[in-house]
Amino acid sequence: MKAIYLDNAATTEMYPSVVQVMRRHLEGEYGNPSSLHSRGRGAKAAVESARGHFANLIGAERSQIVFTSSGTESVQQVLLGAFLANPKKRHMVTTAIEHHAVLQTCELLEELGVEVTYIPVGNDCSVNARAVLEAVRTDTLLVSVMAVNNETGAVQPIVELAQQIKTEHPEVLFHSDMVQALPVQEVNVAEIHMDFASFSSHKIHGPKGVGALYIRNDRTFKPIARGGNQERRRRGGTENVPGIAGFGEAARQLKAGRQREFQQMEQANLAFWDAIRKIPGVYRNSPESGAKSILNVGFRGVANDVLLMRLDLEGVEASAGSACTAGSLQPSHVLKACGFSEDVLRESVRFSFSGMTTTDEAREAAQVVQSVVDQLV
Repeated sequence: MKAIYLDNAATTEMYPSVVQVMRRHLEGEYGNPSSLHSRGRGAKAAVESARGHFANLIGAERSQIVFTSSGTESVQQVLLGAFLANPKKRHMVTTAIEHHAVLQTCELLEELGVEVTYIPVGNDCSVNARAVLEAVRTDTLLVSVMAVNNETGAVQPIVELAQQIKTEHPEVLFHSDMVQALPVQEVNVAEIHMDFASFSSHKIHGPKGVGALYIRNDRTFKPIARGGNQERRRRGGTENVPGIAGFGEAARQLKAGRQREFQQMEQANLAFWDAIRKIPGVYRNSPESGAKSILNVGFRGVANDVLLMRLDLEGVEASAGSACTAGSLQPSHVLKACGFSEDVLRESVRFSFSGMTTTDEAREAAQVVQSVVDQLV
């Protein structure tokens, strides 16, 4: 059988039009955007066109978008850049279920003398907005809460949280890691009243190696990647023109077909769960209210590493959690923070869907999962 890809939270297949756009800039249109000749101006125009498409997708102004190398870099730029812009404030607030891009950058900030408060979550893997607000102090610089968790799909109350922070603590900055939100939510950063947001190209059918950072006001941010005037001096270094052009095309495609993709993703998720929920010993870790891109489940008595290897041999590709910790022997910090047992941590598997996943693929994959689980129990 043809392999069925259910690891879209790790990365997605590129749109065919993205490949075409990138190929054009990898071959004939290879100019440096900082060059003044015609080939350089063409490259600059491609970067600015992509900036416009992405800004349009998230409800931002073009000038508020900075292209980076990844969602991880975007997060690091925000957390470190905000601290450098206001080093007298030495307290930040985040949650225990953030991506390691946030958590490990917070560890670095702690080495630099910043105190970080990590807010716990409930059994539904969601953070309580009031608990976050109560952690804010007079010396709090920034609050960072992800929009959609990358392992369970739990949706966090960032709209409510951002509004309450700006009402009760208008001087406190708000950042959200929106890498997993963009494929499943209509995002309007202006309406959310956030100061910063981080995004990644390859989660919306764009290329790897490209991210974006939304900065509402440059005065709250001091660049850490220096060495040139690129990106209005907010991120030095020659731009990855093929990647950025591909990112822009992916944003354009998502904007045009968003509702269709959301619907197809949801149908695939529901079809898959409806089929596997009948397997004896199955349990669900993802909340029912979670994003339809991610379904985290477990099978009692079946180790996730063994299950994933067997599924791969049978043509179904999934994962045990974040791709950024693949190969690690550490259990999922997300599931652990949500209060799940050690058995659950060892048994849980993440299946993730995109707008390219069909219901037929979902049902066929579910049949394979049932067959493999029956053999392993």
